[in-house]
Amino acid sequence: MTRVWGLALAIVAMCVSIDSAHHSFASYYNEGETVRLTGELVEFDYRAPHAWVKFKVRESGGGEQVYAAEWSNPNRLAHDGVTRDTFTIGDRVIIAGSPGRVATEHRLHLKAIQRIADGWEWPQDRQRRRQRDK
Repeated sequence: MTRVWGLALAIVAMCVSIDSAHHSFASYYNEGETVRLTGELVEFDYRAPHAWVKFKVRESGGGEQVYAAEWSNPNRLAHDGVTRDTFTIGDRVIIAGSPGRVATEHRLHLKAIQRIADGWEWPQDRQRRRQRDK
């Protein structure tokens, strides 16, 4: 009986650690709000569990601030054609997302991104993409 209880406790502990490993976006970001920022890409970190886009924004006072935008999982992004080579450092981008709950961290939960040079955007219009791929 002790072995059964030990096994049950191990399974419960494993499930709890797996559940807590993935966070709720709403606990880190104000999901009810959206901000839109324009800046220059300084880093594109394309790895699990979430890709990150870091970009610097010129502030009204003339200074610059680096923002980090948490994106989706690379596996999901790959289905939309986003790869680690989609962006080049220095690309000018417009990013829309939910701001972080701690403003001084300069973080966003990325909801949309557009590369200014050629108009590439995500999320793409899936209907338009299906028409094109036929």
